[in-house]
Amino acid sequence: MLFVTSNPGKAREAEEILGEDVERVDYDYAEIQSDSLAEIATEGVRDAYEELGEACFVDDSGMFVEGVGGFPGPYSSYVYSTLGIDGVLNALDGIDDRSARFDCVVAYHDGDEVRTFEGTVAGRVTREQRGDGGFGYDPIFEVAEDEEARTFAEMPPDEKNEVSHRRRAFEAFADWYQQG
Repeated sequence: MLFVTSNPGKAREAEEILGEDVERVDYDYAEIQSDSLAEIATEGVRDAYEELGEACFVDDSGMFVEGVGGFPGPYSSYVYSTLGIDGVLNALDGIDDRSARFDCVVAYHDGDEVRTFEGTVAGRVTREQRGDGGFGYDPIFEVAEDEEARTFAEMPPDEKNEVSHRRRAFEAFADWYQQG
């Protein structure tokens, strides 16, 4: 199975969840601008399938903060690369509703149709960075269902992977794929 991603860690996680070998393909598919992760992933997997000519899947994810209308949402990667975590925290200064969620969409294309699978984890954005693990927004995203109120960056990688939005999307995909 082909997973179009430049991230080897995502490929290992997908392989573990799917229970079969996953071949990582580092192809820079076109990423449309949209407010919908599903639309972005769908167009990305269509582009990847056209280039590769084989069944494949992609994923797209984002952090959505309620108090600012879902910002940064599907633009999370761009916002992170331009503002960084400190810039995001500054943008949220004075915002009381810091509830947030991470969403992930996996899109699969087999040549006939595109199917999408979603995963979400709820939490909130902290007022300061905590922890030194993970990547991206992990130091400021506190997981709602964690009794210790830890950020993703404060969790050991295996614990983070058990509750992550990506895992939930991969599990939904695996459930469907293994039935076919």
